[in-house]
Amino acid sequence: MDTQSPVVSRLRSAFRSGVTVPEQFRRTQLSKLLSLVKDNEQLILDALHKDLAKPKFEAILSEVDMVINELHHAIDNLRSWMRPDYVSKSMAVKLDTCFVRRQPLGVVLIIGAWNYPLQLILSPLIGAIAAGNCAVIKPSEVSAATERLLAELVPKYLSQDCYAVVCGGAEDTKALLENRFDHIFYTGSQVVARSILQAAAVHLTPVTLELGGKCPCFIYGRVNTMAAARRLVWAKFFNAGQSCVAPDYVLCSKATRDTLLPALRETLESFYGKEPQTCPDMGRIMSDRHWTRLMKLLERSRGKVVLGGESQQEDKYIAPTVVVDVEEGDALMEEELFGPILPILTVESLEEGIDFINRKEKPLALYVFSEESSVVNTVLEKTSSGGFCSNDGIVYMTLPGLPFGGVGASGWGHYHGRWGFETFSHQRACMLRGWALERINVLRYPPYREDNLSWLRWTTSAKKTAWSSCALM
Repeated sequence: MDTQSPVVSRLRSAFRSGVTVPEQFRRTQLSKLLSLVKDNEQLILDALHKDLAKPKFEAILSEVDMVINELHHAIDNLRSWMRPDYVSKSMAVKLDTCFVRRQPLGVVLIIGAWNYPLQLILSPLIGAIAAGNCAVIKPSEVSAATERLLAELVPKYLSQDCYAVVCGGAEDTKALLENRFDHIFYTGSQVVARSILQAAAVHLTPVTLELGGKCPCFIYGRVNTMAAARRLVWAKFFNAGQSCVAPDYVLCSKATRDTLLPALRETLESFYGKEPQTCPDMGRIMSDRHWTRLMKLLERSRGKVVLGGESQQEDKYIAPTVVVDVEEGDALMEEELFGPILPILTVESLEEGIDFINRKEKPLALYVFSEESSVVNTVLEKTSSGGFCSNDGIVYMTLPGLPFGGVGASGWGHYHGRWGFETFSHQRACMLRGWALERINVLRYPPYREDNLSWLRWTTSAKKTAWSSCALM
């Protein structure tokens, strides 16, 4: 904390000076962040490959281009986001100016995760900058190469008075959290999230939590089996399954499962070849600890491995693996897998599948594969999840116009696009009044009278619209 408090104090002094508030400053910093990503694309790709053996194709799509698209969206829409929203008024305040004004919160802390170590730091940072805040950035120490690169590049491109990168492990993060922030944005596990909340409670600091959970993929009714297999395999094994929105398990009927398995086998071979370990498009598990955790879960499972299962600890490699005959209480269902292991569980009705999903914690994402719109709509209406996508996986989170975030145990709050701007803004209620009509204002002053109360109730009450009046008839 001794080494980090001066950093926080420096940023707070800069914020109090008002330097981050003007639109032009925000726009300039967003443009510089765009240059950071574009100028250093190859360095970023090298760091991501060193950390996760992340293929260039996946790194471009999920890290580089997602950030670039978010930046363009923020720069293009910043002026409209900053405009005040004027609200409807009652008779009592008809002559007043009433609006909502977005103001920056102050000095915010952004703690990133290792699985997408660039995107999960820079995407929330875009919202913080757009909203006019100063920010302390804490990349994951697990993705060490990307952490070092961010620590090197951010001070070169962004204002050092307003933005700072803090590196280090768990103890450093703990010490950092002893400082007072105006908002904490955390992406990671539910276990660490509890520690974040405890630290934030000391200062009554608001928190955004982007967590995870076991995201189901429910396949039911008529479905294009080969297309379903290809989209499922891509979404599940992208980044070696280390995505918080990856399908964690599949629910389907036994008949659907038996039809799906040959398509999965064909797809896996088509994507990664007969020896996926030698395929440059297959990533690796982040660390020995995560590799060991996944292998222990697989060893404890009572399910049957029908595809994959091969592994090598020295290479931190686990083959794309499919497990069938998995029961609800199986080891593979105890926690979010966060790796290239796909359990398949069987249910025989739409209602049974929905009930299964609803017995679990609300997931970050829920996927439904079906050609029947009635199936898709029924699952949409009768379940709750952070996000929802039919007949595909992951892609919904790439759209800046959609909020990204969880619900319940999968997270609190949203970001991406306008939603990130709002997360890092205070929506300030503003009423600008003059001194006119003081003779009417005396109605509210003591001594109180019944006739004055009647007049005040009439002037402040909500008036029925024509539509609502018709609706009541």
